[in-house]
Amino acid sequence: MARIGIEAGGKGGAVKRRAARLFAACLAAVGLLLAHPASAQDSAAPSGAAVAVAADIKVEGAVTRLSLTLSRPVEAKAFLLERPDRVIIDLPEVNFQLPANAGRKGAGLVASYRFGLFAPGRSRIVIDLAQPALVERIDSRALGEGTLLVIELSRTDRANYRKTALKPMVEPEPLPAAAAPQPVPPAGDKPLIVIDPGHGGVDPGAIGVNGVAEKDVVFAFAERFKLRLEETGRYRVMMTRTSDTFVSLGGRWRMAQKAGASLFVSIHADTLSDSSRVRGATVYTGSAFASDAEAERLAAKENLADQIAGVDVVEDPNEIAGILAELTKRETRVFSLDFANKVVNGLRDVVALNKNPLRSAGFIVLKAPDIPSVLIELGYLSSAKDADLLVSDAWRDKSSAALVEAVDRFFATRLAAQPDAAVSP
Repeated sequence: MARIGIEAGGKGGAVKRRAARLFAACLAAVGLLLAHPASAQDSAAPSGAAVAVAADIKVEGAVTRLSLTLSRPVEAKAFLLERPDRVIIDLPEVNFQLPANAGRKGAGLVASYRFGLFAPGRSRIVIDLAQPALVERIDSRALGEGTLLVIELSRTDRANYRKTALKPMVEPEPLPAAAAPQPVPPAGDKPLIVIDPGHGGVDPGAIGVNGVAEKDVVFAFAERFKLRLEETGRYRVMMTRTSDTFVSLGGRWRMAQKAGASLFVSIHADTLSDSSRVRGATVYTGSAFASDAEAERLAAKENLADQIAGVDVVEDPNEIAGILAELTKRETRVFSLDFANKVVNGLRDVVALNKNPLRSAGFIVLKAPDIPSVLIELGYLSSAKDADLLVSDAWRDKSSAALVEAVDRFFATRLAAQPDAAVSP
């Protein structure tokens, strides 16, 4: 049997001859489409993309098979990653119309799996392994009017898994942000605000008690915040992602840096597994040392986003050395803390705040050395009250308005203090 690294495409002329009629198979999945709320990806997926309408896991002894029902054949490539053990399945762009809870519970060798857009024209399935396993085969077979894609895993030992995972099966870090740069508003005297909706695509982020994914909650809020900023006429605004797609952590702040951003605001919504009573917004700044244990926990969790998407990133030592320009970093930290304080004060009168609303930790996404940056946790999706508020239009309106006021005060203070200086630090 062929193991890891094999490719699978459509097999047999029968499947190809049915291609013109495959749209009918998608119509049969209307019930599934209505069973979960639309996400940013639903509207962004091109009409030519294959549609995934069902998924299933079957266990037979030492073999586990993950099957996806697709509207048409696709080419699939597989490779392994270690620490943690993951199987990565790369596909052309697929419109995943699966139930909201698909992949959260596994069976056999599959602990869980996730799926979504990874880069323009590319989708990815990331399978978290319960124990070391190899991909024995990826098989694409006709299924009525559609196609069944079967990923077969077999148990192996640690030594064999490690040996296989060391093979360079794909590029170390695709850069979706570079492949599809977001449009930068025309240059001018107005400050450029970059809004970063956390997670996206194959990385759903936290899942709320109401079943909503963090990536969808923060994207909806970021769009509202962007609109409010643009309505003032005082700022240029761009977002690190404009659809449900994955962007690496480093790619996010580098995008802002390349665009000449004056301020970077990353939007998130956390969960806590040990308490449903903790709630409220929290604002974080970047720091080499965490302000407290909770901030350290969150930073460690958020910094795993690239691994969750199946990307192992090795930092460039030369880049690290360049970032250690302490004078610039210190000045930027002062500006970041100033803005964070203004955000906390602005939110205090309109939304619930965490009991310790201003914290700091070593978030990768806040590493831009020359851009004031904050990460805002809108609330806790593990809190039923917060989860309901975060999907409320009224809540989004008043909280985004408060953020705009904080932005106004931030730039007013800086311009008043340095009337002849550029806006960027």
